[in-house]
Amino acid sequence: MDLSFFQSQTAQQLRAEGRAEGRAEGRAEGRAEGQAKALLLLLGHRGVEVGDGDRERIVGCGDPEELDEWFKRALTAGSMAEVFEGGVG
Repeated sequence: MDLSFFQSQTAQQLRAEGRAEGRAEGRAEGRAEGQAKALLLLLGHRGVEVGDGDRERIVGCGDPEELDEWFKRALTAGSMAEVFEGGVG
């Protein structure tokens, strides 16, 4: 069985691209996880009641941009509806 492909420049490039994509995904996941924790901490500090479903929605959100938006809204929101729906201000 010829295994020379696995040593080829194409195979090496594909492996490098895969590693880079994996690192980027890991950073995005780590960032989203940190943002979710910060958002929950802020909401708790402000006394905004976070139900189990809302907590799951926040923790399950993998979109850093959406989490950023929720965090901004949470700075002044009085309820989770305002955080999610943008009803602040």
